[in-house]
Amino acid sequence: MNLEYVLPHEIERRSFEIIASELGDTKIPDDIKPVVMRVIHTTADFDYLENLYFSPEVIETAMQAIRDHAVIITDTNMAKAGINRGALERCGCTAECFMADADIAETAKQNGTTRAAASVDKAAKLGCPVIFAAGNAPTALIRLSELIQSGAFLPRLVIGVPVGFVNVVQSKEMLIETGIPCIAARGRKGGSNVAAAICNALLYMSEIKNADHC
Repeated sequence: MNLEYVLPHEIERRSFEIIASELGDTKIPDDIKPVVMRVIHTTADFDYLENLYFSPEVIETAMQAIRDHAVIITDTNMAKAGINRGALERCGCTAECFMADADIAETAKQNGTTRAAASVDKAAKLGCPVIFAAGNAPTALIRLSELIQSGAFLPRLVIGVPVGFVNVVQSKEMLIETGIPCIAARGRKGGSNVAAAICNALLYMSEIKNADHC
């Protein structure tokens, strides 16, 4: 079998064409379509057509957060690394991951909790618009839900897509029930790659909207 070398930009273009072809007549609302398509592109998993939950008007909320130069906090360095740096810079946003910080490890030890939960507490003290993207740790969503319900922390947007088996499904439903603007992958599926894909889709959408207004 002879396979041609395909450049990265061409791979992406062809991939989206294949996804569109396989979707056929499947209707996806225009406002969420770029997010759904990019997650499918990242995972090659069409289950996300049904799994992804979008709270009401969450896309416009996300666009405003990006216009306000929100900082994106991730629960893994893998997710942070997957967010397009150029898009972040062009949108005037930044991405941070606190998981490897020495103070986070110490706080988690003192509180008898996880570094992910301690990262949420640190994010709550930033005093700026925050988008929190969790692709690995359900404990991040649990802590976020606790702080949201108490009014101690109200991030502009939560991307809740942890993957796994323990507390994963329940933590996502807990997040949704808070009523905070969120995008969540219901069920067991998700991951750092999905969290980064959603962040990238939102950043690209913001760039397009800004260009349309010029």
